[in-house]
Amino acid sequence: MALNNAKHIIGEIDGIRCTIIETGATLERIAFLTDLLSFNNLEPKDMKEVSASPGEEVKYTIGVTDLIFNPVFAVYERQLKNREGTFVTPGYWKQECIECDPSYWMRRKPK
Repeated sequence: MALNNAKHIIGEIDGIRCTIIETGATLERIAFLTDLLSFNNLEPKDMKEVSASPGEEVKYTIGVTDLIFNPVFAVYERQLKNREGTFVTPGYWKQECIECDPSYWMRRKPK
């Protein structure tokens, strides 16, 4: 689920109803999200997606068993923390930066 879409999607992973966090994710992304969500006391579940062509890279779907969890609200309301004890920012969630400035909305590009 991208952080620009707050639609709450419920699906089934391994026979358990889950809030779908992201679809089409790579194995590295699944490892990152699984670690982050587990650290925040959520139970992540993942499954392989069926690929259309046999030569394609394997993609995964990840979800959490908490049906009321919404990652968009969790990130922007500063409900998630990383292992360093700082709040998860949109840049950290998207894996764009490791030490992200928490004042992301105040940054302006230099002229």
